[in-house]
Amino acid sequence: MANHKSALKRVRQSERRKQYNRYYSKTMRHALRDFRAITDKKEAEERLPKMISVIDKLAQRAIIHKNKAANLKSKCMKKVAAL
Repeated sequence: MANHKSALKRVRQSERRKQYNRYYSKTMRHALRDFRAITDKKEAEERLPKMISVIDKLAQRAIIHKNKAANLKSKCMKKVAAL
């Protein structure tokens, strides 16, 4: 275990950030699951901007990679187009 005061603080910070990141990741995954379950095109078109916004926020915070965010958004748009 770390002995320096700054290293102990780093451990606390990284643990807190890990919890935040897990929460936001889980929230995004649940939102994606719900979005993929939609069968009505009108409802999907209404929810698409919110879904894209959620994904962009995670990419901006570096919780997910920007390429993964692009792939997820692309898949969401393809789903809406296919309905």
